[in-house]
Amino acid sequence: MSRVTILILSVNEAPLLRWSLPAACAQGADEVVVIDNACTDATPEITEEHGARRLRLTRRRGYAAAMNAGLAACGGDWILWCNADCVLEPGFLEALRPHLFSPTLGSVVPRLMRATGMEPEKRLNELDAAGMTIDRRRKNTLVGHGESPELYTRSGPVFGGDGACVLYRRECLEECAIGLEVLDEDMGLWATDADLAWRAQLLGWESRYEPRAVAWHKRFYSPSTRSQVDEAHRRLQFRNRLLMVIKNESCAGFLRSWPSIVGYEILALGWAILRERFLLRAYVDVVRQLPAARRRRRWVQARRREALRGRLGAARRAGGPPFGLLPPGPPAPVNDVPGNTPGTTPQPSA
Repeated sequence: MSRVTILILSVNEAPLLRWSLPAACAQGADEVVVIDNACTDATPEITEEHGARRLRLTRRRGYAAAMNAGLAACGGDWILWCNADCVLEPGFLEALRPHLFSPTLGSVVPRLMRATGMEPEKRLNELDAAGMTIDRRRKNTLVGHGESPELYTRSGPVFGGDGACVLYRRECLEECAIGLEVLDEDMGLWATDADLAWRAQLLGWESRYEPRAVAWHKRFYSPSTRSQVDEAHRRLQFRNRLLMVIKNESCAGFLRSWPSIVGYEILALGWAILRERFLLRAYVDVVRQLPAARRRRRWVQARRREALRGRLGAARRAGGPPFGLLPPGPPAPVNDVPGNTPGTTPQPSA
C-alpha cells in the first residue's frame, strides 16, 4: 500500500495549528510533519504534544523555499501538503486513497469549504475551492469559490489543486522539480501552486477532484478577499501570473488562444494604470526576473516535448483533454475509481 505523509507549514501559526494538527494526526497517515519556519511561538510544543515530527528551519524562508525544504525532508509515496489554516474532516484521507492506484495520476484535489475562523461555528455552507483552473486568458482562478457545494459533488478531472490542501504523488513532484526546486522560489508565494499544476500537466500527469475528501479553509487571499489584502501581496500575485505564463505557455497554445490572452493583458494594464498604479511595478519586476524565467522555460519546454512522445502523447491520441485548460464548473463524472458503481455519483462526507 502507498505510504502517505501529511506536511503542514507553520509560520508562527500556533493558534491555527491547535485546530489543524489534531485533525491531520487523526487521519491515519504514515507520517505527519510540521515545518517550523523559524517560529517563535508555541509551534514546537503543539507539534510534540500531538506526536508529529517537526522540521525546524533556523531562518525564516519564503513559502516556496520552506515547502521545498519540507518536501525534501519527508518520506512517503504521496504527500498531502496543507496550510495551518486548513482543518481536515474525519475520513479525509480514506476518501482520497482509492485514487492512488492510477499510474498516470499526479495529484488528487479535495473539496475545500469556506470558513471565517478555525472554530466549527465559523464554517460556511460555501465552497472555497474545487481545485484550480487556468482559463483561455491564462488567468488562474479557484473553481467554484463562493458557490454552493452541491454543484461540485462529482469526482472528475481538474487542472490542479490549490496549495492550501492538495495530495501529490512523489514521483510527479520529482519529475516537476527544476534542480532542487519543486515550487519556484523566485515566485515566492502566490501562483506557485498553479505554476506547479501547469508544469505537471505539461509533463503528462493528470489531476482529479474528489469531493468526498472535505476540509475547511480560512483563506487569506481569494477573489472574495482581494480588496482587503495589502498592495505588496496583490503586486506579487500580478507579477507571478505573468512569470507563470512565460515559463509554461506553449507556442501552439498561444496561437490557439492569443486573442483572449492579448485582450486580457491589455485590460490588466489598463486596470493598473487607472485603478491600481502600484501594480505597474510588477512589470519592472517581471523584466528583472526574465532571464531566470527563460532558463526555467527552456527546462519545462524540453521536458514537455519528451512527454508528448510518451505518456502525454498517448493520452492525447486517446482523445483526452489538452494539458489542463479545463473550464470552471462541475467536473465530468468518472467511473474508474475502485468502489464506485458506474452511473452513480459519490456522496460527500457529512
